[in-house]
Amino acid sequence: MPIHPLWLVLILVLVLIIFGPGRLPELGGAVGKAMREFRKATNDLTNDVTNATQANPQPPAASPESAAKGSTSEANPPKT
Repeated sequence: MPIHPLWLVLILVLVLIIFGPGRLPELGGAVGKAMREFRKATNDLTNDVTNATQANPQPPAASPESAAKGSTSEANPPKT
């Protein structure tokens, strides 16, 4: 059921009568702030889920010293 433009005008007139012209900027600011926070939370959640599903666990990188020591000790075992 599409929203008819007359219904929008009727809703705006009712809001104007109920809250008055002085509170309309406050209400608009509150609605805008709520929408921004909702959008930010939605984007954060989407990014977290995307990062969690695309995360490829990397093996821990060996430091150059331990890699060099490990390769020489394995390549040349001690003689007994």
